[in-house]
Amino acid sequence: MLAEELESDVLIIGAGIVGLAIAYQLLERGISNNIVIIEKEKEIGMHSSGRNSGVLHAGIYYKPGSLKAKVCISGAKRLKSWITKRKLPISNCGKVIVPTKKKLDHMIDVLYERGLENGADVSIINKSQLKETISIARSASGRAIWSPNTSVTKPIAVIQQLEKELKSHGVKFIKNSNILNFDIDNKIIEVTSGNSISKISYFHLYNCSGVQADKIAKLFNVGDNYFILPFKGLYWKTRKLSKIKLSTNLYPVPDLSVPFLGIHFTPNTDKEPEVNIGPTATPAFGRENYKGLKGIEPAMAIKNLSILAEQYLFNKNNFRSYVHQQAFLSLSPLLLQEAQLLIPQLKKTDIEISHKIGIRPQLFNNSSKELVDDFICIQSNSSTHILNAISPAFTASFSLADLIIDKKIESHGQ
Repeated sequence: MLAEELESDVLIIGAGIVGLAIAYQLLERGISNNIVIIEKEKEIGMHSSGRNSGVLHAGIYYKPGSLKAKVCISGAKRLKSWITKRKLPISNCGKVIVPTKKKLDHMIDVLYERGLENGADVSIINKSQLKETISIARSASGRAIWSPNTSVTKPIAVIQQLEKELKSHGVKFIKNSNILNFDIDNKIIEVTSGNSISKISYFHLYNCSGVQADKIAKLFNVGDNYFILPFKGLYWKTRKLSKIKLSTNLYPVPDLSVPFLGIHFTPNTDKEPEVNIGPTATPAFGRENYKGLKGIEPAMAIKNLSILAEQYLFNKNNFRSYVHQQAFLSLSPLLLQEAQLLIPQLKKTDIEISHKIGIRPQLFNNSSKELVDDFICIQSNSSTHILNAISPAFTASFSLADLIIDKKIESHGQ
């Protein structure tokens, strides 16, 4: 095998949106231009960052004072501006949030107040205003939330453009890589890529490996209390000949006690008539268990099922509500029923399964026995580990990167 030695100021593991945004901000702020990014796949975008819905959120859902709330709105503004300047696909189409049951109407007020406190542009609209915005939408109470600053983009186009610009500024990418060895004391990592071995020294390492991040963190003896509990996100879409047309995002009011937003409708960015429906939040049996038996990790599957059973038994954070409402929505009849609560006219003949499937790298705190709702960032002497990089990590990526670089995220899990 051919061997090379590389010296870097910054080594980033994972070429998803968070890793790319950190590299971009390090360059933009003049902190370092000696950056190496290693990626285990042959191309970027093979996992979460290239498979998400593309919705740029407007800061409504998140608990005031949380990291998500702090970075979502500023991050969305920065990313939208960046996308627009580069003429990448984006649709500033807004979002409507409706209660699917009358008993959920009070959540309109909760979301409205939460959005205002977070600094979001948000309003409550009545039945006639909802009809003007999305004529086919149903609100169980007649009321809805209107969020004009929610947008939709093409995630793969964003991260490919980031890669292109980073390469033009000298950032080195090592793809199709397999980590052979960590020498934490001497700050050296050995990786293979094809027929070559790279020995990379670094001053600081950022672990941005998404669904693999907890495994990497443990190699640095940090984050022992945390591990990834993956959830699979399946999508459907409307057929080309369907009469169901939508130019605005349509969401149900969520159960804020669990970190999933429920089945929703997302319009396409490239003027195609199809509307995406999803994603589900179905337990996955492996970190890359996208389809069928492929990617199943038996030990992880058994462990995760036991955790979910315990969550259900003791109803931690209203987990039974999630199981009853969302856990089995990968079954098309159940998904259709759920989607019809938003658009009653929707029929089975209107929809077909989409090729898009994602894995949500949901973090679990083994000490508190709870699903983690906020971002987690663990600092060590020469490494930073970003865990639970779930929505709105894509939306907030530039602002989140600045917080991580400036070490303004409280250290957890030492």
